[in-house]
Amino acid sequence: MTLVSTTSPSQAAASFAASPSASGTSGVTTRDPRLDFYRGIAMFIILFAHTPGNFFTSWIPARWGFSDATEIFVFCSGMASAIAFGRTFDRAGWVLGTARVAHRVWQVYWAHICMFFTIAMMIAWWDSFGIFDKNYINSLNLVPIFEGRTGNSTGIVTTTADNLIGIFTLSYVPNYFDILPMYMVILVMMPMVMALSRVNLWLMAAVIATVWLFAQRGVLAWLGAEHLWLSLPAEPWSNRHWFFNPFGWQLIFFTGFAFMRGWIPAPPVKMWLVVLAAVVVVANIPLSNIGVRAVSREWFGAFEGNPVIEWRVANKPFIDKSSFGLLRYVHFLALAYLAWVAAGVGGHRLIASGATSASKAWGALVKIVMKVGQQSLAVFVFSMVFARISGFTMDQVGRETATVVLVNFVGVGALIAVAYFVGWIKSTPWKPKKGAIA
Repeated sequence: MTLVSTTSPSQAAASFAASPSASGTSGVTTRDPRLDFYRGIAMFIILFAHTPGNFFTSWIPARWGFSDATEIFVFCSGMASAIAFGRTFDRAGWVLGTARVAHRVWQVYWAHICMFFTIAMMIAWWDSFGIFDKNYINSLNLVPIFEGRTGNSTGIVTTTADNLIGIFTLSYVPNYFDILPMYMVILVMMPMVMALSRVNLWLMAAVIATVWLFAQRGVLAWLGAEHLWLSLPAEPWSNRHWFFNPFGWQLIFFTGFAFMRGWIPAPPVKMWLVVLAAVVVVANIPLSNIGVRAVSREWFGAFEGNPVIEWRVANKPFIDKSSFGLLRYVHFLALAYLAWVAAGVGGHRLIASGATSASKAWGALVKIVMKVGQQSLAVFVFSMVFARISGFTMDQVGRETATVVLVNFVGVGALIAVAYFVGWIKSTPWKPKKGAIA
């Protein structure tokens, strides 16, 4: 793809929504239905993926290819940020644009803190009964927050007080709680990217690519430059770093950001591109989680000496989720292109236009999924809490097929209810309507 300069960056989202190749000619007043729809899909997948012992995870993208719902969430967040914050930078200037980004970081920060302590309290409460077979505090590796920790390799001793400070300063980031911190760091990078874009788009792209490269620990090790690795420490008593390295994941965020800003032109719908993208997606399956556990074992026998597993081990830096490896990027772009083509220009295939019962049902379903996508932060935080409740429930009542299906459907319904409730609250229904007497 080629970086392009637009004469009116604030209008790029309207261009992207209107046509694969058109230039923006009017202000942006509506949301792109494709953005909300696919982000809503990601929210449901994230719920399934974080529910312990959930066989629904056999059908999420992560099992069939290198990329997964995290890429969808981060990419769509980049696109949404271009709409929400990009226009502020254009209209109000860099300082006020940065202030608005800072306000969003502040919101996400407190969402992260509240989510952590809600889940920590909840699992501590379950353990306090002393009647369950499972230690729930240990299941999320949250023992350090309750008892402190002595590092096996570093010898560093931390207390509960130290780790509380670590939670608030993001120097202690348990794995289950690492997505929002990654998102915050990427948001902090946005003002720098906007400033570079005003100097030169190619310079901006070079900086983004360079930051991503220095987040690739495996690649740097091959080059003998591992000491230059960009990362953030996840806990003070060990050498573990953030699982989601924001300096790697910013590449997919700013790719979505660049598309929506019009810095990268929307891809044309060509049959050869559709075929190429489909080949990339299908070719990933034998190398995926499902491929390793089913296809490759059937063909090659035991895991030992299995060429597919050996390939994955040898090429781990290119498929590494933590640093957002290159092949994950390629796989996601191919999948995203197919989703782009399937949705149609402006997402017209998502919007039901017929009068049949099937069209009406599809239209209602799309609206519901879009509502979930529109309230992604609130839905995400709720889903992370509800996933633990779902797992706890199934621990007690069993994981028969009917039970798991019911728990997942209840979870989906809960996410939808939260999305509509938050949307209703944001509409400030307590305020008098325009023209009404208060």
